[in-house]
Amino acid sequence: MATDKHNQADGPHPQAPWWWGIGPVSALALVLVGVALALWAFFGPSEAADHPMMGYQASKAIAIGLVVLGSALLERLRSRTSATDQTNDQDNGQGRRR
Repeated sequence: MATDKHNQADGPHPQAPWWWGIGPVSALALVLVGVALALWAFFGPSEAADHPMMGYQASKAIAIGLVVLGSALLERLRSRTSATDQTNDQDNGQGRRR
């Protein structure tokens, strides 16, 4: 049976997108680079205005970074919740479970 989780130690997945294995720190860096690129595209020199797709590409980088960062944070919160549930399910010292 296949599992839903992926292991980053596995080899590269040929069908996976380029952002498959980046972590939360890289996702935050991607968001910051996207914001900087968007600001440069909209408020920068006139050469930036000659490339109308630059703002679109910057928004894609920001969106991908936010999705990866949010997914990493949700996974961390879920792991904390499951660890807390496991400690609550253990014997509480009176011989019975909660």
